[in-house]
Formats: sequence, structure tokens, C-alpha cells
Amino acid sequence: MYIHNTKINFKLTNHNYKIRELQLKDNEQIAKVIRAVLIEFGVPKVGTAFEDKTLDCMFETYNISKAVFFVIEKDTEIIGGAGIMQLQNSIENICELQKMYFAPEARGKGLGSKMMSICLEKAKEFGYEKCYLETMPYMESARKLYARVGFESLTGPIGDTGHYSCSMWMLKTL
Repeated sequence: MYIHNTKINFKLTNHNYKIRELQLKDNEQIAKVIRAVLIEFGVPKVGTAFEDKTLDCMFETYNISKAVFFVIEKDTEIIGGAGIMQLQNSIENICELQKMYFAPEARGKGLGSKMMSICLEKAKEFGYEKCYLETMPYMESARKLYARVGFESLTGPIGDTGHYSCSMWMLKTL
């Protein structure tokens, strides 16, 4: 079992938020948040995270060496999350920032920046040399955040995530 027990508590604009590692009991809530955000943004249901078989068993998926998934909790409600894991079908020492989605009430509060910082620090701790991500052109706020922390645009995908509907790819040296 690969529990890392990372837990970060902080207060932001009169609300208490907790960023912690995903637990088995969170599987249903985080899957619901991710699917709702994908629907909200009109993301295709095929060729994206929406159809990932792992979406309903995230705890089991990330409970491996050099992988972790974090959730943001407000009170007892999961309002977002993100994770890192070895980039599929890549022999290079590259992780992928995966499933970084936030419910509307989590946006615009600095939670994305905080989550990104935690994920990238964990990637470095695991010894990854680079971090890759895939996104959509109309997810502008997310792309701005990625660029702000040093992700650079690529002309094509690397690895093979199965997310063939994602048409923007970015990479950051850690």
C-alpha cells in the first residue's frame, strides 16, 4: 500500500479548505466532480477523462508507487482534485498531471495554484524529471495557470494516454 498521508489545511476567504490525499471513500465524489466539470465545459465524452475506466476507482488507480491523487475538501464535500502518475507508454522519467478539475465553487480562489504546487513538489519528490499534461483549447484559465508555472506548449502528444480528443499538450522540466 502506498499511502503518503499528505494533508494541507489552510483558510482562504473565510472558508476552511483541506488538500489531502484521496481516500477510498472519495471515489464516488471525485468521479462525480470530474464528470460534472467535463459536461459543464462541453468536453467530448469519448477520447477524454470522461470515459476513463479508472474514473470510478481512482483510489485504487493511484495507490501505486510514484503516483498520488489529491482532493480539495470544503467541510466534508470534495470540490476538486488533481494527481500525478508515470506517463503511460513512455520510457522516459516523465509524470503526467492528471484529472485536475474543480467544481465552480472552487474556482478563482487560488486553489488551482495551490494544488499545482503540491502536485509538482510531489513529482519532484518521486524523482520525475518532467511533467506532461493534456488539455483543451477552451480551458483558458487552466492553460494560463499551466503557463504561469512553467509548462510550455508542445506540437503533439507524448506517451499514449488514450485522450485523443485533447488537442493541447504541455510539458514542464522539474
